[in-house]
Amino acid sequence: MPSYSIYVALALLLFFFRRRVRPRPPHRPALTTQTDSLKTIMQPPRNDLDPPKNDPFTLTALAQYDGSDDTKPIYVSIKGDVFDVTRKRDVYGVGGSYNIFAGKDGSRGLGKSSLKLEDAVPDYSTLPENEIKVLDDWYSFFSKRYNIVGRVTDMPEAVARRIP
Repeated sequence: MPSYSIYVALALLLFFFRRRVRPRPPHRPALTTQTDSLKTIMQPPRNDLDPPKNDPFTLTALAQYDGSDDTKPIYVSIKGDVFDVTRKRDVYGVGGSYNIFAGKDGSRGLGKSSLKLEDAVPDYSTLPENEIKVLDDWYSFFSKRYNIVGRVTDMPEAVARRIP
């Protein structure tokens, strides 16, 4: 009958050998890289905003402020209020991650947290309560960081009644 101590010794030897020979997983970088990139999008609230303006914009007129012309500002409308987001051209300009909302009222898409072109429309009347809350949070975020330069005058009737 073989001695079990030989088997145990071989098993331990194999275990330690495999542990020394097995390559270690690569070093994972700290999450600061991701956090640093978020800082560029999620800037803190500003205390130097101008008083809101009430300049009228049609949805058609708003479209010319989509970031495609570097000589014009970039505007994003939420719930009918038009925000000047030009200082974040890297985010809202052509090729930016949120360019889909530039030059339009994309309230529905913001409420749905959607970057689909078909959702970037002003009619948010069919959003459920939880998505209305998300839209309200976006409005609050923008109103603390960007100047309001006007109002959309031809919002869809379903939401025009909701806008004060």
